[in-house]
Amino acid sequence: MSSLMHPALPPLPPVRTLSLDQPLQWLALAWRDMARCGWVSFAHGAALAAFGALLVAVAHHRFWLLAGAFSGFLIVAPVLAASLYALSRALERGEPANWQLVWRTWTRWQLSRRHDPVGYWVLVRFGLLLSLAGTGWVLTSAALITLLAPVPILTPLDFARHVVLARDNYLFEIWLALGGVMAAPMFASAAISMPLLLDRRVTVYHAVVTSWQTVLANPVPMAFWAFLIMGFTLLGLGSLLVGLIFVVPMLGHGSWHAYRALVDSSALPERLSGGQA
Repeated sequence: MSSLMHPALPPLPPVRTLSLDQPLQWLALAWRDMARCGWVSFAHGAALAAFGALLVAVAHHRFWLLAGAFSGFLIVAPVLAASLYALSRALERGEPANWQLVWRTWTRWQLSRRHDPVGYWVLVRFGLLLSLAGTGWVLTSAALITLLAPVPILTPLDFARHVVLARDNYLFEIWLALGGVMAAPMFASAAISMPLLLDRRVTVYHAVVTSWQTVLANPVPMAFWAFLIMGFTLLGLGSLLVGLIFVVPMLGHGSWHAYRALVDSSALPERLSGGQA
């Protein structure tokens, strides 16, 4: 009876071992997808750049909060790129990659529980988990800088002078170390989870464990991929957010190709295109 009520979960998909240069190939494929999608891709970056500008406008005199908010953005970015994964998936299948697909991805993820009893709303659940993690880091970062900084940190110049360049304390090193401790397991959990959840009918548990497997099986390539993500994101932020117009779709499409290269999900049941169940 219990087996009828709780269907057996599918086995974890096989994970491939790749070479160090694979992340560069993912970026090359991402640029190809961006060229084919045009402004449907670039609009994602423009939207997040506009959101970043709003953050700056609201918290420009509270840089202790702004630093944590932008760091938290990196944690929830895999969820924000969901429709970019859907676009790459459609291109891969020869299906239309357009605004209608983006709309369906964000509004019709799961239409019927009977079609997907195991993974109903898994995309939303995973997004909420990452959002909670991002909020936790924002609060932790803000508390750390507020409590330990020698003076109030109100502007980027204050942060650079009294945190980054300060010689009489180790606040910046502590801030970076704490961010790394929190970011590393989040990256391992989210590296391929969201594309897998979008593509196949699996649970959040299966997606996260598979993501950890890919990182453990490919520690050097995945570390390189994390370095590229961080580096390009910093470039996007450092260009007065304008660079995010290009960086966000590049990393979103690239993450789809990372998932496709790392995981053999062919034996898992599909989700229908457009985010339907």
